[in-house]
Amino acid sequence: MSAGLHPTPLAVDTTPKSRIGSVDLIRGAVMVLMAIDHVRVYSGVPAGGPTPGVFFTRWITHFCAPAFLFLAGTSIFLYARKHAGVSRYLLIRGIWLIFLEFTFLRVAWTFNFDFMHYEMAGVIWVIGCCMILMAGLVKLPLPVVGTVGVVIIGAHNLMDSHMGKLLDGLDGNPLSAIWKIFYVGFFAGPIQFGPNGPNLIVLYSIIPWIGVMAAGYAFGKVLTLDPAQRNRLCLTIGLSAIALFLVLRGFNLYGDPRPWHAAAQGRNGAPPMPALLSFLNTTKYPASLSFLLMTLGPMIALIPALEGLSRAVARGITVFGRVPFFFYMLHIPLIHALALVVSKVRLGFVSPWLFANHPMGNPEPPEGYVWSLPLLYLIWGITIVLLYPACRWFAALKARKSDWWLQYL
Repeated sequence: MSAGLHPTPLAVDTTPKSRIGSVDLIRGAVMVLMAIDHVRVYSGVPAGGPTPGVFFTRWITHFCAPAFLFLAGTSIFLYARKHAGVSRYLLIRGIWLIFLEFTFLRVAWTFNFDFMHYEMAGVIWVIGCCMILMAGLVKLPLPVVGTVGVVIIGAHNLMDSHMGKLLDGLDGNPLSAIWKIFYVGFFAGPIQFGPNGPNLIVLYSIIPWIGVMAAGYAFGKVLTLDPAQRNRLCLTIGLSAIALFLVLRGFNLYGDPRPWHAAAQGRNGAPPMPALLSFLNTTKYPASLSFLLMTLGPMIALIPALEGLSRAVARGITVFGRVPFFFYMLHIPLIHALALVVSKVRLGFVSPWLFANHPMGNPEPPEGYVWSLPLLYLIWGITIVLLYPACRWFAALKARKSDWWLQYL
């Protein structure tokens, strides 16, 4: 997602030559795709599965979080070229995002106020945490920041062989909360604040996402080059990442704790998964090297092609890309509200399940509740259509004004 850094003022229907239109277009596309997965949360459809329809409904949205974090880093680089006090801004911005994750978005996801028993550290949380860390990293030379990012992305899977031992003794480790926040995530259970206190489910751990943001920050330099050189480097970087993914994943050499052939053969009592689906079923929590190569590679490689995309096709998607955080804050409560309407129409009543602790603390959907895939995509389409006028209005507002508060939405 955009770092929430307000762009150079521009008209909604035009893209100045000084602005790289493909970045806004990618942001807009991933926002639209992201909404598919969040509709899926309230549909009761599982997150992936052995059938191609269910699997790709989830898989296509895997590109969203890497694009959010990577382009947030790029936005920081571009912002820092024209503004002073970047570290202070990132610190305030990061704290603001974390606050919104645990307040407004927490209620929007659940439609309940059971704060004592459920909090989730999602993608907005991790963007906020990474911005706070970037407040220090931006003081380092650009090559150092880029190197730190690439090393974190590439090396963090060295922990895979030690993960079982780490998880076994984690509950008794006084640093267990730190481990869960920085790397392990929710697999070891939530962070409990006191015997009767609230708990926190860490969906997005800081590692490797701080590496993704740092790498995106260094990538900002590439986007400032002349178009021919920029496009050549984007293709080289993107296609190299794809090739590395195919080699590492294909031969199960390194980069993911789950070998794809194991799922394809149905080991440990699990049903077999088609080989192609198993190959693409990389680990998102925490994001493995294979997951990041699979998603960031195509995104970077597509930048030259997107530059030449028809204005008529790109204009609508770009609107969302210019106000991504505004879109995010609106789409969760809207999707949730639409799910209440669907429940009333289909079942004759609003299911209490829709007021559970979504998306990580909810029970299985009740019998007869799960939507069909066509219904899921219909509600997704309605969501996008309803959000377009609001996002277009806000993009125009940001183009006309430069009030300080606009950058925080």
